[in-house]
Amino acid sequence: MRITDIIYATVANKCPRCNIGHVFENNNPYSLKNGLRMNIHCPHCHMKFEREVGYFYGAMYVSYGLQTALITLLYTLNIFWWNLPSLTLVFIVLSLVLALFPVTFRWSRIIWIASFTRREEA
Repeated sequence: MRITDIIYATVANKCPRCNIGHVFENNNPYSLKNGLRMNIHCPHCHMKFEREVGYFYGAMYVSYGLQTALITLLYTLNIFWWNLPSLTLVFIVLSLVLALFPVTFRWSRIIWIASFTRREEA
């Protein structure tokens, strides 16, 4: 699987195998009703997303990596450009991490699925 396919599937909420069906029920990660609820199977190719109990424990490491990259980016921007006081930077980092949690949660799960899925060729 190419990295561009993984990026497309992650950002567009598409099945990593067929790039057509949606992984999550709702495209809006901030929907309180079903923003973080996954489909059991892909609506198009019927691939089962959760293959076994505890399958998404590894996605926590991906989520950790995404959050760490965000914090590193903000810290680097602060060092070279913003020069904000430490407490202000901490509040900015915490607010962005909390605000982007639904997005990184979804992205980490799709990246984890894509890491173990072979893409269907048309």
